[in-house]
Amino acid sequence: MVKTIHRSSLFLAAACLLLAFGIANASDRSDEDKARDTHRKPAEVLEFLGLKPGDTVVDIWASGGWYTEVLSNAVGDEGHVYSQNAPSVLQFREGVYDKALTERLAGGRLGNVERIDVALAESSIAENSVDFAITALNFHDVYNGNGAEAGEMFMASVYAVLKPGGVFAVIDHVGDADADNTSLHRLDPELAKAVAVSAGFVVEAEGDVLSHPDDDHTKMVFDPTIRGKTDRFILKLRKPGQE
Repeated sequence: MVKTIHRSSLFLAAACLLLAFGIANASDRSDEDKARDTHRKPAEVLEFLGLKPGDTVVDIWASGGWYTEVLSNAVGDEGHVYSQNAPSVLQFREGVYDKALTERLAGGRLGNVERIDVALAESSIAENSVDFAITALNFHDVYNGNGAEAGEMFMASVYAVLKPGGVFAVIDHVGDADADNTSLHRLDPELAKAVAVSAGFVVEAEGDVLSHPDDDHTKMVFDPTIRGKTDRFILKLRKPGQE
């Protein structure tokens, strides 16, 4: 029996190869950034999430912009990346993230990146204009700090800017349901999924690309024995509608 390969499948495979090539061959990424690839696995993560060259993307709570640069290289010259931080993020620890992002973008070295220094809901990003959004290791702070209602408002602001059919990726440290996840800086994935559904998203897939079985979930994520190597969940959330 001959297996039929559809043109759409070939296009997706080619797009994934281009994406991985764009990340791997970005020669001006710093050695410090590249060193984090071992545990963050950007090409594998973004392939799982379906990011494509040419996409319009929002890096939500981008901090110093590690993912911003990865996304910039992945979407290429035809794509566009909004690197978004709320003022509270930029002011954290005497502006460490503000300084890091400023240095990263100095001289226009990431020409397809636009910096957004206000809350997403207050930004000029048009509704229904974004193909892909991501927040990495941030949502636990929203949920643990202010509860499910704040989490839903956060999700709703992302939902608004995404095109119908657009994807929102949430990456975070796995927490057990009965743990004190606030002090551990973790989150039960089931809570994140429930908030996402309340905000209107469909939970399309869960990824294990960043699974670390050696992390027993009882340690704070900044513990030096696991820092950078925590067990992390990936949620691929879809805004309903036509792509």
